Amino acid sequence: MSVVPSKYKIVVVPGDGIGREVTPEAVKVLKACEEVITGLNFEFIEFEAGAMYYLKNLKEEYPPELLPTCRESHGIIFGAVGWQDARWPDGTYAGAKLIFDVRFGLDLYANVRPCRLYPNVPTPIKKEPKDVNMVIIRENTECLYQGIGGRLNRGGESELAIDVRVLTRKGCERVIRYAFELARSLPHGAPVDGKKRVTCIDKSNVLKGCVFWREVFNKVGQEYPDIEKDYAYVDAWTQWAIRRPEWYNVCVTSNMFGDIITDLAAAIQGGLGLAPSIQVGDKLAMAEPVHGSAPKYYGKRVANPLASILSVMWLMRYFQTKYQDKAAAEAATRIETAVIELLEEGKVLPRDLGGSARTDEVGDEIARKVKGIQVTI
Repeated sequence: MSVVPSKYKIVVVPGDGIGREVTPEAVKVLKACEEVITGLNFEFIEFEAGAMYYLKNLKEEYPPELLPTCRESHGIIFGAVGWQDARWPDGTYAGAKLIFDVRFGLDLYANVRPCRLYPNVPTPIKKEPKDVNMVIIRENTECLYQGIGGRLNRGGESELAIDVRVLTRKGCERVIRYAFELARSLPHGAPVDGKKRVTCIDKSNVLKGCVFWREVFNKVGQEYPDIEKDYAYVDAWTQWAIRRPEWYNVCVTSNMFGDIITDLAAAIQGGLGLAPSIQVGDKLAMAEPVHGSAPKYYGKRVANPLASILSVMWLMRYFQTKYQDKAAAEAATRIETAVIELLEEGKVLPRDLGGSARTDEVGDEIARKVKGIQVTI
């Protein structure tokens, strides 16, 4: 067991667009926790980086000291990337290099995306909040996002484009094992029956890489006889997630499939404004809301900060597990309880949830509630 740090060193990268508006609210909430929780201390180190940085800094997306500072930290709070038509000469969007360099450079191999339906939140499915409480684990360093491929150009036109999907035994095994460990550690099982269950999501009826993925899943699963093993083809999963989300506890899948299905999961839980994530490696973790930079909303102070706030709640849960830190556990409980109270009351809601509160007003209200909640850990 790792020793609880006397002070958590947190790198803050707001990024682009509304990332610059929601990230300060997440930091604000952590500072509120720090005020009222004995033994919880933070050091925040902020960096400007992303597409907006790229436009004004000689075609670089981040300062050279960013990654070394991240490696020496306990965690990262990340906002969002992407801005208008900021592109590299090859046509790719500026900002992608930053997020991929952070993910791959720090080996954040497990992308943890919770899907929980909170009270008083509109959802397109006919389900109650008690029916939706799953976590999707997306492999984060392989698959189609390794950038292996290219184009065949002849006569000034592109005739062929190739992207190569890569799955390694190490990459599959470690993220699948993380999913089983998470299922074992969560306080709840699947809503329908309370069972601890891990669902393997693939396309092994067609794709050789998915056959390999399922083979690794079965091998790792043998080490967890207390966890039920479940299987779904990715296309079938998308309809079952709508019809019967209460069946799912923890799901694990490869990078591209995970990127797609977690946006579906975000809709189930009420939209991207409520969709948190945490990206986990062996040494540190990064909190990042699932949503993007939404340039057309930047500057209007209407963005929903709850996804970012819930992401740092999961960062506190990561610290709780990694360091057995009761102070971090209390912070996570306070933050989630404050979010639930805010949603139940329905008085200070952002625009996407039917309210008129500004981004900073929502953050202020969560911070106020965090300090007033009575918690027993």
